[in-house]
Amino acid sequence: MAATKRRRLPEVDKENLPGNVCPRNKHCHAGDQKVKTVEEIYQKKSQLEHILLRPDSYVGSIERQTQEHWVLDDASQRMSKRSLEYVPALYKIFDEILVNAADNLIRDPTQNIIRVEVKRKEGSLSVWNNGAGLPIQMHREHKCYVPELVFGHLLTSDNYDDSEKKVVGGRNGYGAKLTNIFSTKFILETADSRSGKKYKQVWENNMTVCHKPSIVQNKSEDYTQVTFFPDFARFGMRNLEEDIVALMRRRAFDLAASTQGRCQVFLDGQCLGVSSFQDYVDLHVKPEMFRTCKVVNDRWEIAIGLTDGSGFQQVSFVNSINTSRGGTHVTYIADQVVSAILDKIGKQKGGGTLAVKSQHVKSYLWIFVNCLIENPAFDSQTKETLTSKRERFGSACRLPEELLEDVVSSGIIEALQEWSKAMGKNELAQHLNRSDLGLQKRLFGVPKLEDANLAGTKEGQSCTLILTEGDSAKALAVAGLGVLGRDRYGVFPLRGKLRNVRELTVKQMLENKEIEQVLKIMALDASKDEYRDAKSLRYGSIMIMTDQDHDGSHIKGLIINFIQHWFPSLLRLPGFLKEFVTPIVKVSRGDETLTFFTLPEYESWKRANGDGRGWKCKYYKGLGTSTSSEAKEYFADLGEHELQFTYSGSRDDDLIDMAFAAKRSDDRKVWISSVEEGTFVDHSQPTLSYSDFIEKELSLFAKYDVERAVPSLVDGLKPGQRKVLYGSFKKKLTNEIKVAQLSGYVAETSAYHHGEASLQGTIIAMAQTFVGSNNINLFEPRGQFGSRLQGGKDHAAARYIFTCLCKVTRCLFPAEDDAVLEYLSEEGHQIEPRFYCPVIPLALVNGADGIGTGWSTSIPNHNPRDVIANIRCLLRKEAMQPMAPWFRGFKGNVRSIEGSPGKYEALGVASQKGRVRLEITELPPRRWTQDYKDWLVEQLPKPGDERRASITELREYHSENSVHFVLSMTPDKLSEVGPLQFLEGSTGLWAGMPNASHTSKQSLCLTLRSSKLYKQ
Repeated sequence: MAATKRRRLPEVDKENLPGNVCPRNKHCHAGDQKVKTVEEIYQKKSQLEHILLRPDSYVGSIERQTQEHWVLDDASQRMSKRSLEYVPALYKIFDEILVNAADNLIRDPTQNIIRVEVKRKEGSLSVWNNGAGLPIQMHREHKCYVPELVFGHLLTSDNYDDSEKKVVGGRNGYGAKLTNIFSTKFILETADSRSGKKYKQVWENNMTVCHKPSIVQNKSEDYTQVTFFPDFARFGMRNLEEDIVALMRRRAFDLAASTQGRCQVFLDGQCLGVSSFQDYVDLHVKPEMFRTCKVVNDRWEIAIGLTDGSGFQQVSFVNSINTSRGGTHVTYIADQVVSAILDKIGKQKGGGTLAVKSQHVKSYLWIFVNCLIENPAFDSQTKETLTSKRERFGSACRLPEELLEDVVSSGIIEALQEWSKAMGKNELAQHLNRSDLGLQKRLFGVPKLEDANLAGTKEGQSCTLILTEGDSAKALAVAGLGVLGRDRYGVFPLRGKLRNVRELTVKQMLENKEIEQVLKIMALDASKDEYRDAKSLRYGSIMIMTDQDHDGSHIKGLIINFIQHWFPSLLRLPGFLKEFVTPIVKVSRGDETLTFFTLPEYESWKRANGDGRGWKCKYYKGLGTSTSSEAKEYFADLGEHELQFTYSGSRDDDLIDMAFAAKRSDDRKVWISSVEEGTFVDHSQPTLSYSDFIEKELSLFAKYDVERAVPSLVDGLKPGQRKVLYGSFKKKLTNEIKVAQLSGYVAETSAYHHGEASLQGTIIAMAQTFVGSNNINLFEPRGQFGSRLQGGKDHAAARYIFTCLCKVTRCLFPAEDDAVLEYLSEEGHQIEPRFYCPVIPLALVNGADGIGTGWSTSIPNHNPRDVIANIRCLLRKEAMQPMAPWFRGFKGNVRSIEGSPGKYEALGVASQKGRVRLEITELPPRRWTQDYKDWLVEQLPKPGDERRASITELREYHSENSVHFVLSMTPDKLSEVGPLQFLEGSTGLWAGMPNASHTSKQSLCLTLRSSKLYKQ
């Protein structure tokens, strides 16, 4: 063997070594009397010595720490969180004995008392329980008694068998031995009724001195008591200090809570008033604050409270161990609560606009968990954090619906909405970049703005910005400025309606150019909490100038809503918001002219004046109807046409919120139902409160909005559909005509005041025949009127397609009824009837969908034969039969959903062909072919994607109104889902597939003759 070459040490500058360290041994200092030997440098310690030398790994730090903890406040007798200075290791060795007593309750369910003694003067701690004592017998292998083995020998435990599932706190064989090691004296007493013996043993000097046990005969009941005197010197202490004692006493309350009321806990001789987990929770949560508590099963108790949003809080126990830092058990519960809240927010109208994420919800939660976990795993011996995976908990805890519902309705969603609004204001302020706003005399980048000459100057607060409904209204306003001058008046046109900002995120709101531009024109500051005056604004007031029809009222309401939601203090400034009103009707006779600003006011005058006979009437449906000379007349008499909004108190805010907040749809139902005939705003008054605007003007729009969205109970038609029928009956439309021509004729004869494109869409929809559209179409589709491919959106332009009345239409609406119908009138001319009287209820036959203010309807289609049969039963005074939804031409199956009365699902048709093919020949109604195809294409393998695709090939054989897909799939996936699972909706691949459509009879809402609503 070759000789080993010895490595030569480098030369060392001995004079410059720090601290005169020996050059060959850093452990040797020049001042030492002798150089340390290898044996002194490299040492082997016993485990007991290692624990004393390195306690952090076993019991935590022996250094003082300052942390916040819940402790009992003596004055209020409630838990309060305060800063405590204590040594974690001392707290831990006390906790080990406490958890031992709790573990004994699992071993012996008859145990019902635990006594805890904290004796500050003596410097001792004691825990006693009346559960089964340890076996007092010699251990053959280790040649000592079992109590000595358990409390005086390291790494001994009865919890080493991991195949045995136990729900106790101790697992690693340290536990009480650590308490013994860090004590100057440790006394164990236990009585074993099985052997009739009592055992007492004392250890001293950190478990290094073990006295012989004293064993005597004993006829008393079982018990175990541990008394120990901590080695205060090792903790840098002299005695039991106030803060550590407060923490230990709190742990006694923890023990009472975590034993599920099965055990009375005494502290210093007094029974604690905590007999349940609910009692313990009540010590933490103030009486006026929300909390809900539930014993989910024999291993889980859960309570949920709310914080102020300052951060997530938790109090939790695993097998009576206080997991002060939480862990996987707390996350398990918190995830369920957060998911329920986010789900509720998502289902609320406008809920999707809240910029709320899981961590935001969690910051409002205070979760209490008391659970039993099988063979729990922790992050360290201090057991502050549970790390066991959920699947190893040994039990499940699915939170009950009633508990989750309590939390969802606790006010947390409202708190999150307020938080989201505050964050939105900050985001809005940052986006607007205040350095670009301020009092700028000239603005750039705002198309169509006619800026006042003095806007943005020191005199800007005396300027008024006129917001108009479209460009034609702007032209009218600019014409009027010829009278008022342009120094103090600016004009900006709005393109249609503002969006309801309560239902928008800041990002969505700023995508609306009108809103962003109004913010810029006014120099509104979103970061400002309150406006006390308008000195910082470019304009001191806003004047709204819209048509005097219902949609004009809605635009005013949306502007008011925008200001009230983001800048509520501005509504309180006198004169900040105004409206410019123009006539909607003028009547004249000779030299006398009367002006009316609302239709109800005009109708009231007509009834009192012989239906207006002898008067010439002119309707002004839009501002564009007025001439420039009339505009100058209006502005010359500004006092007659300007109406100031006034703030009358919190009721104004509440009514604005009621009118526009998505969550208050039920309040809007009541509001609309209470509107009385003849309601109108008195424009002879110079001011109008926001409350009066909501109740006397906006309510009329809301009522009208419902009437045009929700069909009539009598004829199943919406106003637009009724106008189309009226015009077609009047024209005797038996020969085909272009849809575009028919829409023009209907608009002319029925006083239709909206765009003809909307009317054309109505005509096309009334003629469609594909599956999921009409069961009985009232018009003939001559041309491409749309198909199942895209749900009718693929129809041709109105100028290319023709239509006429179906022969069946006049059978449903007999001409003989026309003479007795109640016809409406507008602009002095007769128009369509208030409703038709078809021989069968078309609302049931063709179904209906509509969303209006406060109300919505969704009525499925039904078989006309079923409807007719039930009508005959009704006429014969016989019991009617239930009717399931039915769709003409649908080849699938419609069935009721078990356990959900009034709910149905329509299932498509699929069949397996061979080992790898699935053939789909029908889709549920209103699941359109193109949408379905797009979904399937997403499941096909993508180039470069190495993941195994479930669908390997897609073929299409369908036509515009039939469905035929053939899928090739992997055999294992096809056998996994199969056609039956496909139809019924399974998990896995098909979880997101639109394989079934659901319908319900729980939202059958229709209007009655009196414009009231009827809901089944």
